[in-house]
Amino acid sequence: MMPGLVVFRRRWSVGSDDLVVPGAFLLTIHFICFVIVSVSLVIFEYNTRILSVKLLFYHLIGYLLILFFSICVEIGICVISMRGSILDAEARTSINIWIYLKSLVILFDIAWLIVGSVWLGHYYSTSPIDDPKKVYIAIIICNWVLVVITLITIWCTFDAAGRSWVKMKKYQRSMRETESRFNYKRSNSMNRNWRQRKVMRAYQDSWDHRCRLLFCCMGSSERNRNSFTDIARLLSDFFRELDVVPSDVVAGLVLLRKFQRLEREAIVRQRKNGTYEFLSGVPITERTQFLALNDAKNYDFFQTVIHYMYFAQGAYGWPMYVIINRTKMWHLLPELKCFGCFCGSGDDAEVIQDNCCLCNYAALKKTLQMGDIDIVYATYHVDVGETPFFVAVDYTHRAIVISIRGTLSMKDILTDLNAEGEVLPLQPPRDDWLGHKGMVQAAIYIKNKLQEDNIIEKALQRNPDRQTHSFDLVLVGHSLGAGTAAILAILLKPDYPTLQCFSYSPPGGLLSMPAVEYSKSFITSVVLGKDVVPRIGLNQMEALRADLINAIQRSVDPKWKTISCSVICCGCGPEPTSVVNMSGQDTHINQYQEERGTARSTSAHPTDSSIALTLHQPLYPPGRIIHIVRHHPKAEEQKYDSGWRNVLKNREPVYQAIWADSTDFDEVLISPVMLQDHMPDKVLAALKKVVSCRDRTVKACTSRRRNDNTTVTTTTTTTTTQNTDTRSTQNQKNTHSSPNRTLNPYAQLYHSLTL
Repeated sequence: MMPGLVVFRRRWSVGSDDLVVPGAFLLTIHFICFVIVSVSLVIFEYNTRILSVKLLFYHLIGYLLILFFSICVEIGICVISMRGSILDAEARTSINIWIYLKSLVILFDIAWLIVGSVWLGHYYSTSPIDDPKKVYIAIIICNWVLVVITLITIWCTFDAAGRSWVKMKKYQRSMRETESRFNYKRSNSMNRNWRQRKVMRAYQDSWDHRCRLLFCCMGSSERNRNSFTDIARLLSDFFRELDVVPSDVVAGLVLLRKFQRLEREAIVRQRKNGTYEFLSGVPITERTQFLALNDAKNYDFFQTVIHYMYFAQGAYGWPMYVIINRTKMWHLLPELKCFGCFCGSGDDAEVIQDNCCLCNYAALKKTLQMGDIDIVYATYHVDVGETPFFVAVDYTHRAIVISIRGTLSMKDILTDLNAEGEVLPLQPPRDDWLGHKGMVQAAIYIKNKLQEDNIIEKALQRNPDRQTHSFDLVLVGHSLGAGTAAILAILLKPDYPTLQCFSYSPPGGLLSMPAVEYSKSFITSVVLGKDVVPRIGLNQMEALRADLINAIQRSVDPKWKTISCSVICCGCGPEPTSVVNMSGQDTHINQYQEERGTARSTSAHPTDSSIALTLHQPLYPPGRIIHIVRHHPKAEEQKYDSGWRNVLKNREPVYQAIWADSTDFDEVLISPVMLQDHMPDKVLAALKKVVSCRDRTVKACTSRRRNDNTTVTTTTTTTTTQNTDTRSTQNQKNTHSSPNRTLNPYAQLYHSLTL
């Protein structure tokens, strides 16, 4: 049996174990109505000699019976829906009978409500009993609302391809029974392929309809229709043959997060591959390369990374400025221009398709006040495959900066979703250099715009007195803008050999490996913590799908219990049984890893291993990658260094930068901060905290050294032997490595970097 509920000869986008919540909700409302109707019949007097009162009295009695049957059926639905695990639909096979009974009760309910509404229209104003009819109208309105909510829920769970799905499954089941009975096996049945193609077409049409409904405000241009078709084909192909419903995915994510945590604990416990700690989900080993900010060259480079993050953030315009500066929104007022008028401002920047007051441009200027910067061009035109960007002259770093905006509109989302691999338009062509299709289109659009309007040359000739013609070209962007900037950098590299690109929180499914290797010499990417976007590409989503299926298969608890354990008391509820069984058992964890590897390699259907699912060309984040990780110092680490104590004073994590490889982001890490870590303001704040943690630690170490040197000076009048002993003692204090003390490896590494 499969998780998808099959009733009325159709599959629905809801599982038989999803009916607990709606059943409990209806049960509660109907029980309250039952009590109110019962009380009204008992405490109020009804003079049945009056026709209107008589009709009301008998109607209330009839409705009391309907409520009673509704309560009984809803109790049965709730009880049966709580049985079995996610895939154990056999325990809930009788739910269909209760659904049919509930459907019959709903029909009687609607008919009785219609009769009650007719009574209200004819007798409400003339009926002599006031209190009973007020209760009655409240009951009628409440139950009409419930009926509407029920019908909306049914519409939301309707699966357009559900009937074709049932027919295909029935045919596959009959084929398996025939093969088993006569001991033979048919291969490549044309009939079977025809049925599967029919289901695929039905699901593709369904996704296409959903896209058109979701993006209905965008119009129906040829470009949009083509995008809808591409995305619908991609989504239908991704979800094909997966008989899971949305709540199954939620439960799978809950379990997967807990399994990932147990796996990391086991790896540290077993010291696999020399791993002694995980920081933001990243294994820390002796081979981990931390960005040593005590080196002046690395420190200056990191400050440059922070500097250009302001450009990436500024491209978002006034929405991001308002989010970051909630209490300082009024600072934008002096920069606003009425109907785009620059009169007397001395500002000759070319601004395209901003609003009437140039709010986006005003927010951009406020964001870039951290240096000597001159904005040359800014366009806020947006369409599918056409992303806003601006060009500025950065006199501080002697660079022409092209900053590309990330996702901020529904059209940007369509560009994001168009995620298939497409060959980069290079000369000479390189067939193995693939890029994210939507972002390749956006990069081509920006390149053409730059060339048609001669924007880069205008920027280079902006101020000959300050030698702008010799400035280098720098491309920056965040999220969608980061991916577009990286692809655009590859396209412009032949014309601008000194070009550099800073890609903040780029998408994971961006470039094929040959293109990634080429980009490492001029593209630097930045990823914060457990950001989900650099870990999402079609290939990574295939792995996530396999991991979710594996997690769902291991579940032995009802779905409602699995989901509730992550929300009750902020996640302090009882752990799922499958997690408890795996905790502390290295054998079970090793078995889980083997099963996960098998699931990823085969990418099989959860209940039919003969069905192989689609695999896509792996794409990766671009260039060299700086990964900002958090380290939460433990209490015992305070004794190693006064720098640690300084950081621990505020109970804040220590932010560190490490060099990561593109293949380090091939797994989605389930975490509460997986979306928060993608926000541009969080990325900028984390970059600053890396420098702040370094500066505070160095300051504390310098102060300690000064104190140690003072102590050594005051002991120079002692004997030579005492002096030698004192210096020996001071050296031990400075190195924090007495023979009987073993430092935590991360503390050793951090200590060496800051000293």
